[in-house]
Amino acid sequence: MGFSESISTKCDMIRVIGLGAGGHARVVIEILRLLSGYELVGLLDPRQELWDSDVLGVPVLGDDRLLSELRNQGVDFAFIGLGTVGDTRPRRRLYEIVRRQGFQFIKAIHPQSIIAPSVELGHGPTIMAGAVINTGAKLGDNVIVNTGSIVEHDCIIGDHVHIATGARLAGTVRVGEGAHIGLGASILQGLEVGQNAIVGAGAVVISNVPDNTVVVGVPARILKKVKGNG
Repeated sequence: MGFSESISTKCDMIRVIGLGAGGHARVVIEILRLLSGYELVGLLDPRQELWDSDVLGVPVLGDDRLLSELRNQGVDFAFIGLGTVGDTRPRRRLYEIVRRQGFQFIKAIHPQSIIAPSVELGHGPTIMAGAVINTGAKLGDNVIVNTGSIVEHDCIIGDHVHIATGARLAGTVRVGEGAHIGLGASILQGLEVGQNAIVGAGAVVISNVPDNTVVVGVPARILKKVKGNG
């Protein structure tokens, strides 16, 4: 099957290209299949050994050099299928590349998540099964709220933040752009986590976390400084 044939249109569907072909992409693919109205055109990934293979039946077409051609073929929507393990910079860079190409970002929201009606969502969020986002919370662009995590009332989450599986943010927490909240971490009410900060897995944050720092432990303490994610 040729490239043009592989993205044949279905006029009643939103045509979507995914960036990345790993585990996070598989999660997003299955979320979209639980929803209606999406045609998964394919995936793009820099790993050449994956080209001409498929992920859950979605073809890996090549790398992001195909973005312009896909736009010309009438593919207008994208998702970022690259997750983060601490460092959110690669995901942010990919988001910015796709945005510059003029794509719109879909909201990949699992139907078994709970999102209050007053929540404000930015562009391109991924919200996974069992996540809870409560009243008055505001999420920026390209945010991941992972499986079973809790974002309580009136939290403000910056762009490109990843809230990992089972993390818990109490009310009115602020999380700066590019931060990563680790697996099972807890952040007490009213605290601030700075830009590009990393909260380690299982940490319990009881005081503000400065920009560009890694905190770990119970209670959380500063382990080291990190480079900014810009």
